[in-house]
Amino acid sequence: MIANLKNYNLKSLLQSKNFTIAVIGMGYVGLPLALTFASKYKVIGFDLQKKRINELQNNFDRNKDIESYNLSNKNISYTSNEKKLLEVNVFIIAVPTPVDINNKPDFSCLINATKLVSNYLQKNSVIIYESTVYPGATEEICLPLILRKSNLTLNRDFFLGYSPERINPGDKEKTVSDIIKVTSGSNEESAEFIDNLYSSVIKAGTYKADSIKVAEAAKVIENIQRDVNIALFNELAKIFNNINIDSNDVFKAAATKWNFHKYQPGLVGGHCIGVDPYYMTFLCEKLKYKSLIISSGREINDSMANYAAKRFVDLIKVRTGMSKHKILIIGVSFKKDCNDIRNSKVFDLFKSLIKYNCKVDLTDDYVDSKDVLKKYNIALIKDPPKQYYDGIIFAVPHKIYLNKGVEYIRSFGKSNHSFFDLQSVFDKDQSDIRL
Repeated sequence: MIANLKNYNLKSLLQSKNFTIAVIGMGYVGLPLALTFASKYKVIGFDLQKKRINELQNNFDRNKDIESYNLSNKNISYTSNEKKLLEVNVFIIAVPTPVDINNKPDFSCLINATKLVSNYLQKNSVIIYESTVYPGATEEICLPLILRKSNLTLNRDFFLGYSPERINPGDKEKTVSDIIKVTSGSNEESAEFIDNLYSSVIKAGTYKADSIKVAEAAKVIENIQRDVNIALFNELAKIFNNINIDSNDVFKAAATKWNFHKYQPGLVGGHCIGVDPYYMTFLCEKLKYKSLIISSGREINDSMANYAAKRFVDLIKVRTGMSKHKILIIGVSFKKDCNDIRNSKVFDLFKSLIKYNCKVDLTDDYVDSKDVLKKYNIALIKDPPKQYYDGIIFAVPHKIYLNKGVEYIRSFGKSNHSFFDLQSVFDKDQSDIRL
């Protein structure tokens, strides 16, 4: 039964545990979060995709993040029936916030989720956002929608919070509970409630930010920092390639100094590092402030797919004297041991190779080939022919390939093939080219 919130303040409500949490969005962020809260509270895992809900009800996670035996919990129910939200006191919104074709924030899912939740607010309800946004977006975009649709008053009838997600897809070691959680609220009472709520299930602890805007900013710069640092190492790799020294040898030598921070050059995609900087550059445009470092970092990282393609094609041309080549790319997800193909720069690499007059096959035993066909209109090769390709690019080092070894990976190439270890996971004498 739903708690009679009129008889509670937020502090007493948390102490009673007599409330229901709804996590809106059962994706890479929402599902593990919902299961974490289900260790102590009654939880509704809500998603509009009925297929996704049916799979979860049958103990199947297509994202391969949660084992089947962990999906079943007496405290959690999965549903796409919005009427179930009538039972909810605490709403946590964890829906995608991508960018559009012009790299501008796409808030459509966030807006739709906000409108949905606004229909089911009651006295003392709490709405917490986890989706990545630019600083100020929660109060500028989401709050007016809630006020208009619910006819309730902030900090009297309902409360608002922001606790940015810190999920690392594919990481089985650091789960939700193992990563410190930043929290915030629309006033002191809600900030305390939200912080205590998360700290009750997060083993690593929480950090209560001074405001929702501070928490939003903290999230977005976490990934901007990584993006800019990787861009630096990508640029350095380009420079060192021009003077014929291995960039990884340089980075290893430099890393012997205690305060040197080593990053790996490569393709930077996905729905975090490859997206979040655009939220900050969007804010900069609103403020009429010209971003220099953030924009430059994005420009460098977005150029790497074409750079890698040209460098590899040039190598093969020198070796074969031919102008047209057959190339196999192994791995298409945006990172290793993860089946998420959103914003994967491997597909940019594919397109660049096509432009350079190559015939390109893609293979990845870790991802769903149907998803790739639907999203990119590209058919993956299930069993690539052995000794067939002029060049092989090992793009995403899934363990399923690493465990088979470099000999297996290179077995698809002709006797004189070229091998590009894009992530530099093997010794340099085992590859013909690296970034």
